[in-house]
Amino acid sequence: MPRKPRIAIVGAGIGGLTAAVALHRRDIDVEVFEQSAKISEIGAGVALTPNAVKAYRALGLEDEIGAIGFESDYQVVRNWNDGGVISRVPRKGAYTREFGAPYLTMHRADLVDVLHRQLPEKVFHLGARCTAVETSDQGARARFADGTEIEADVIVGADGIHSAVRRSLFGAEAPRFTGCACWRGLVPLDAFPPGVVSRDGTMYMGPRSHVIYYLVRGGQLVNFVAHIESNAWTGESWTQECDRTEVLETYAAWHEPLLRLLGSAERYYKWALYDREPLDHWSEGRATLLGDSAHAMLPYIGQGACMAIEDGYILAAAIAQMPGELSEALAHYQRLRLPRTRRAVLSARARGEEMHLSSRWGQLKRNVKMALHHHFGGDKTGIQLGWFYNYDVAADARLTAAA
Repeated sequence: MPRKPRIAIVGAGIGGLTAAVALHRRDIDVEVFEQSAKISEIGAGVALTPNAVKAYRALGLEDEIGAIGFESDYQVVRNWNDGGVISRVPRKGAYTREFGAPYLTMHRADLVDVLHRQLPEKVFHLGARCTAVETSDQGARARFADGTEIEADVIVGADGIHSAVRRSLFGAEAPRFTGCACWRGLVPLDAFPPGVVSRDGTMYMGPRSHVIYYLVRGGQLVNFVAHIESNAWTGESWTQECDRTEVLETYAAWHEPLLRLLGSAERYYKWALYDREPLDHWSEGRATLLGDSAHAMLPYIGQGACMAIEDGYILAAAIAQMPGELSEALAHYQRLRLPRTRRAVLSARARGEEMHLSSRWGQLKRNVKMALHHHFGGDKTGIQLGWFYNYDVAADARLTAAA
């Protein structure tokens, strides 16, 4: 029987932590190296679509994820200027019946905390900024900014869009600026009279822009994100604060209840959106990538975190099934993941173009098509994402074992 492999994960975001939990649950030695001084996340929301919830179900975490999540009754799409309803799709209960799991929204920090609690503290190495990785068919080595080095049977780059692991494996390559920027904020729901801000997941679509909002913290906070096509801002930091007047001036002509929400946050954050061209492979020797390191994508179909969660589950399953053939395990992992994540990257780009139509005729055709599809079409998501939501990562892993 082969010895248990040692896996080193660089990055303690949602994808890296999910992979660590999945490996730990399979009794595989895993360590996590995180450049920050603590395990934490930014103050923002994240959506877990049914495919991601099913992955956590397979890890025995569905109850804990459900406890921190919020499931809205409907997903509502509105017109930007008058708030007219373009579509109103049932979500609560309906998604579980159709796709096998709910659609949950939650605070990123709450999700990271759940994942963190599943692992012993000895797993974590904090303040460890990876600068380079070397790899071969027998193992891999990572170097860190403080001069230390570690060796592992497999090194996993879960260190985000500017991944040091990716750079070591495939060379320097700047991410692609998409020409869009975002503002975000959090507002207590009880700051508004009843009915002003809907408890449903809501999206407003307008010319070259859209705004989404949904509830987190069990329905206590409203998380909003306003997207606009603009080359005026290219900063990537999610923690760059900005002034309220930027937001209110940009959306001054939009629906009045939305403006009340956008004007009510205590702090506003602004960042530019980047993605990357899909790679044709993620692994070199005994090192591989997951999440944004492998397939950074636009947020327009809500699959960035969900794809990273799926990556983590499949990677752990492949390693557990082939502990004595780790190079083949990594090759099999990327064979399973490449087509699906490529489709997610390209679908997110296309979805952004559709949401930001600037001509009135184009908007009218899109809205009519969407409304008709919601009434008579077969995709219960209303925005043609059933292919993503139907996926069951645990079933895919079982088929892998059978093969």
